[in-house]
Amino acid sequence: MFKFHLFQQLSGEDGRDISKGKICSLKARALLIDMEEGVVNEILQGPLRDVFDSRQLITDVSGSGNNWAVGHKLYGCQYQENIVEKLRKTAEHCDCLQCFFIIHSMGGGTGSGLGTFVLNLLEDEFPEVYRFVTSVYPSGEDDVITSPYNSVLAMKELNEHADCVLPIENESLFDIVNKIHQMVNSGKLGSIVKQNSLVTSSAGSTKTVQEKPFDAMNNIIANLLLNLTSSARFEGSLNMDLNEISMNLVPFPRLHYLVSSLTPLYTLTDVNVPSRRLDQMFSDAFSRDHQLIQADPKHSLYLACALLVRGNVQVSDLRRNIERLKPSLHFVSWNQEGWKTGLCSVPPVGHSHSLLALANNTCVKPTFMELKERFMKLYKKKAHLHHYLHIDGMEQSCFSEAISSLSDLIEEYNELDATKGPGTGCPRSCLY
Repeated sequence: MFKFHLFQQLSGEDGRDISKGKICSLKARALLIDMEEGVVNEILQGPLRDVFDSRQLITDVSGSGNNWAVGHKLYGCQYQENIVEKLRKTAEHCDCLQCFFIIHSMGGGTGSGLGTFVLNLLEDEFPEVYRFVTSVYPSGEDDVITSPYNSVLAMKELNEHADCVLPIENESLFDIVNKIHQMVNSGKLGSIVKQNSLVTSSAGSTKTVQEKPFDAMNNIIANLLLNLTSSARFEGSLNMDLNEISMNLVPFPRLHYLVSSLTPLYTLTDVNVPSRRLDQMFSDAFSRDHQLIQADPKHSLYLACALLVRGNVQVSDLRRNIERLKPSLHFVSWNQEGWKTGLCSVPPVGHSHSLLALANNTCVKPTFMELKERFMKLYKKKAHLHHYLHIDGMEQSCFSEAISSLSDLIEEYNELDATKGPGTGCPRSCLY
């Protein structure tokens, strides 16, 4: 399944009391689409059932069969009019439409195929509105054999039609949740983690290592979006408009992949963590353990970086920590002062402050290189291609164009990496 959200400037709570029925009148401006109705039905029977308008759900029965072509070519054409109608109806309820959020997976058929089809529709129907995409990338041990095909085909659409992409890796989310489980089991967090919470729901046994705790993993992404939109929902001395993220962090249209890191990482509603030193919070945001993809931005090249802080933090604290961290970070020579900061005065639940860092950094390149390698292992043998090519409108050239688009993207990052180091400039292809 994938979710599509419209976002407008609002004031209000994080929605943390929705499940308790305290904000029942709140309705999500969202369109939920899944070509297999099971997940949507779970939502309609769960604690958030009153948040989503049942008229804003689009489902089918059979699913996309882990096939990008089925989702993009078949279901895209079949449901286009219905999707556009619901998009327009939802947009009409916004007083000040800021941007669109698409939340989707890359490995399956509906998320990758129909998700990127909706991305194209948004560009056609609302060309002036920014499109933010949160894409969950499959791990190397993914049980969907065709996920490399689906992901690379989807990457081409993301390259061409998204304004900002926040790549998330299942493997990173799993590692983060597993580390918390280990700390719980060792007693280090025993008194501050609520039992039977999302964090500990599967932590009572050794099954955690084998079973992916999807609720806790999804909650990390939810916290990412809460931090990302906090400045538009709450007051602050240095609030950041969502459109400023794309304006300040994306110097080249195709290089719009932003590496995100959160601190604290714990599930906000389930963990009462004592306040960490403020400076340590900023240091954590640049460490490997807090990245939502398998990456190390500190040892790669920054094009730009945004720090979105919540809580009782002063502008002077922001500036001091930026000056403290700058010597250890490598920025491109033509954007040495490429920092964007946002300061929201309302902290997240259970914490005195939190930080979301968004980095346009070449450290995303290994993720794309690994994806390309997995794609080529299948494509060289033409494995499973017939499942795609029997769909109307799908040709083998779609695969060659997709891998060419990904290769070009990797090469652009290679050219930037070649500039790293003292006294080096930007290559000709990077100049404004």
